[in-house]
Amino acid sequence: MATIYHLATLMLFCFIQLSFSELVEEQPLVLKYHNGPLLKGKITVNLIWYGKFTPIQRSIIVDFINSLSSDKATMVPSTSSWWKITKKYKGGSSTLAVGKQILLENYPLGKFLKNPHLRALASKFNGVDTINVILTSKDVAVEGFCMRCGTHGSTRVGRGPVRGTYIWVGNSETQCPGQCAWPFHQPIYGPQTPPLVAPNGDVGVDGMIINLATLLGNTVTNPFNNGYFQGPANAPLEAVSACRGMFGSGSYPGYPGKVLVEKSTGASYNANGINGRKYLLPAMWDPQTSTCKTLM
Repeated sequence: MATIYHLATLMLFCFIQLSFSELVEEQPLVLKYHNGPLLKGKITVNLIWYGKFTPIQRSIIVDFINSLSSDKATMVPSTSSWWKITKKYKGGSSTLAVGKQILLENYPLGKFLKNPHLRALASKFNGVDTINVILTSKDVAVEGFCMRCGTHGSTRVGRGPVRGTYIWVGNSETQCPGQCAWPFHQPIYGPQTPPLVAPNGDVGVDGMIINLATLLGNTVTNPFNNGYFQGPANAPLEAVSACRGMFGSGSYPGYPGKVLVEKSTGASYNANGINGRKYLLPAMWDPQTSTCKTLM
């Protein structure tokens, strides 16, 4: 009798919950502006390649960054149309261009990096209106990898109050691909649906593009932890991270949504870049509509 009683109670609870959820309208997603400076105008993106990357892998990432503010990607949907969502945030447009690059193929700090190592690498370039991006190869372990697929932060420029920004993104081909390279790899948890085919034929690097896109959007809209975000400042939901797992219309946990498929290769994408590149980019929060906006 006890089993039947608990089952009946559970069914009644679920019915009440369902009925209540049908009456309550879904609240819009709101990222509060905390009155801090954003990165606007012309921004130089310097690249620190830590570990071994092939020339093709480097070109995929360089083309992506240069695609964001380029008018040469004429096919729609485009990477630049995705990036223009950042213009809707206070202060106008953020124009990105790749600047200097350093190749550190001999692992000068070893193959396990901690957070102070990331800040040290970021300080190899100084200057305002810059984002220093640290990209670690698939054989480099980083503190917190798997709990995070990348991070962004800021460092002091000289001894004054001025701060520069940095991003770290790791190649997750052999480290947590189910988390950091999804949907190009089966997820760690949830529905085990077949993974999508990576648009550039490289699961690790195409996964890096998703995480780099996320962090670039988060950085320009919340560079110093007092821009746009929801929740606590030490664990914020930001412009793109607030829309995690959404790539096309109809997305839900475990399903990236409707995207385009290249007929000749079967590769999935939702954005066209320069030099014929194709990329899969996550949704970004649109401050005008308070919704996660996808390209599809």
